[in-house]
Amino acid sequence: MFEKLERAGFDIAIRNHAGAILSIDFPDVAQELEDALLAVQIPAEELIGSGGGEAPSTQRLRRALYVANWPKHNFDFKLIVDGVETVSNSHEIDHVRRTEAGTIACEIEWNNKDPFFDRDLENFQRLHAQSAISIGVMITRGASLQGSMLGIIERCIQKHGFVDEAEMVAALKMKDRTARQRQAVQRMVKNQTPFHEAFAKHFVSDKFGAATTHWRKLEDRINRGVGNPCPLLLIGLPDGVIVE
Repeated sequence: MFEKLERAGFDIAIRNHAGAILSIDFPDVAQELEDALLAVQIPAEELIGSGGGEAPSTQRLRRALYVANWPKHNFDFKLIVDGVETVSNSHEIDHVRRTEAGTIACEIEWNNKDPFFDRDLENFQRLHAQSAISIGVMITRGASLQGSMLGIIERCIQKHGFVDEAEMVAALKMKDRTARQRQAVQRMVKNQTPFHEAFAKHFVSDKFGAATTHWRKLEDRINRGVGNPCPLLLIGLPDGVIVE
């Protein structure tokens, strides 16, 4: 399954028999997901203009899933013993796809703090234990995208010929940069570092750093068994989704 995604450079990992479940019980749903992911394109300018947060193109992926009947959903769980409520939990999931065969839960962690992986995977585990979902799907930045981020940002700045932050903030409609961020770039420029290199280094470190949600951090959790025994489909967006 997901051969087209693999050929396009997506990271794919399948755990706890999720592949067998998808191929037998959810082949059409798997195709929906693959089609939506293959359509993802993110202009490099949006990576900068979004301030490192969720790019508009990633928001379009969410909307595509909403249109394909993957809405946001809150799972409410209550344990009542002799009429007394002893446990009450609510788990909000980004996207939920329901069919007669069962339910698939999907989270998109584009650029969050990496402990959010623990939260999401543990939610999948609890929901699966209660037979509320059949599979948990996690989508994040792939290894190639994380590794290429610095070069992507540098090339984008060079392409537009930006030589200072004020010009770039106005052109790309960026969020205001802090004094600390601006001063760090200015110090490097004064030390003869080209502006595109200085800005890209600090921007990527601040917004897409090692402690954010990306493929290696997700693999760390999976290798530790976080989320087990819930069947899991893990997907990493490749650098090929970036349009330069």
